[in-house]
Amino acid sequence: MKIYTKTGDTGNTSLFTGTRVPKHHIRIESYGTIDELNSVLGLVRDQEMDNHSKESLVHIQDKLFTVGAILATEPKKDNRLKIPRINAEDIEFLEKEIDKMNEELPPMTHFILPGGHPTVSYCHVARTTCRRAERMISYLHEKEPVPENVIAYINRLSDYLFVLARKLSKQLNAEEIKWIPKKLDE
Repeated sequence: MKIYTKTGDTGNTSLFTGTRVPKHHIRIESYGTIDELNSVLGLVRDQEMDNHSKESLVHIQDKLFTVGAILATEPKKDNRLKIPRINAEDIEFLEKEIDKMNEELPPMTHFILPGGHPTVSYCHVARTTCRRAERMISYLHEKEPVPENVIAYINRLSDYLFVLARKLSKQLNAEEIKWIPKKLDE
């Protein structure tokens, strides 16, 4: 397989169905941000952490390839391609993981400033990239339908990444700095 095709040299690219669109099309921005998120998750996974978290991240990265494939396919033409789906079980996986991690964490009483350890910071970068992907997908959904499970999965994934950051903070003995707003007269 040749890496360069020269077909994008004029600023257009092809969706899975062959339809040509500008590289700045919201559909391209949506799955491009998912690709970016997947790369950041690879960076998170390369950090020192427990095996279960690493395995969960590999599972999530696989699902993000599915999300990318869904987003790279026009809704009216997706029946012709055998693209896997994001289903309720995929969302439940994230929810169960969130619940398991939360059981071992102190309750949250304030917002938390991102940081405390490079691993935790990478996780927050992944979370904010996930939120950007969610905004892009939401915008795409205004123009062309996106499966509801895709939107829900990305929403839940950002929650998962926040809780994973907290879990990693605890495992790494990193300080969680609470955001306590200053009063106007201070």
